[in-house]
Amino acid sequence: MTEIAAPPSGRPDRRADRPLPGGRRDTWRHPAWVRLTHWLNVVAVVVLIMSGLNILMAHPHLYWGIRSTFADPWISLPPFPNWLLIPQGRNLAEARNYHFLFAWIFVLNGLVYLLFGLVTRRFGRRLWPTGADLKGIGPSVVEHARFRFPTDDHARTYNVIQKLAYLAMVLIVLPMMLITGLSMSPGFNAVGGVLLELMGGRQSARTLHFIAAGLIVGFIVIHVGLVIWTGLFNNMRSMITGWFVIQPPGSIAGPKRRRSPPTDAGDAT
Repeated sequence: MTEIAAPPSGRPDRRADRPLPGGRRDTWRHPAWVRLTHWLNVVAVVVLIMSGLNILMAHPHLYWGIRSTFADPWISLPPFPNWLLIPQGRNLAEARNYHFLFAWIFVLNGLVYLLFGLVTRRFGRRLWPTGADLKGIGPSVVEHARFRFPTDDHARTYNVIQKLAYLAMVLIVLPMMLITGLSMSPGFNAVGGVLLELMGGRQSARTLHFIAAGLIVGFIVIHVGLVIWTGLFNNMRSMITGWFVIQPPGSIAGPKRRRSPPTDAGDAT
């Protein structure tokens, strides 16, 4: 194992890899601003989803266009249990208060995340796929389909599927959620009503808002599932303390283990 050189100042780098027993290494993964915005985002999204379900239950039918025909909805949704709703039980007015408050928390927190990500160039280093990443998308799909994910040095970076999924959420789904939500706001319509026309009407905007929410829920389910699959304690520790344990070469989280490292580079969180 090579020894880590000290920085030019002569003082040891507090974020340099730290050797652990068994050929493992403790590596610095998430700075404080990533961890803080992540957990604020978790709280905001949970409240938005649960309060949004309460709002949806006031009229659990979705349509396309300007009007709700009642007799011919695009889709009708079953009632959700009270424990999935904020507040508990049907309360449209209070649910809207929760929804609007945490929508602002979500937006402001997201802007802070975007600002730091651009200023520190973390997005370019961590999320933007390279040409080599895109050429390796086939093997990456195979690795995901087999539920075999590297936990050695390959886990230092995101794989191409993770990068594309995160970028799709940040650049497509979340803006879609924000734009459709704004287009339904009577206050915003007074100054920017063109959004409602672009959405194809209030009912279309409501349906697109629900679709965006569904995509976010699907992303969360897959994300949490892979966090558990690839090591719940290690992944949670990295998002709380910033430190992540790298396993010895060839280590894989999956139904079987093999000696040679996978062609796909990345962790599953």
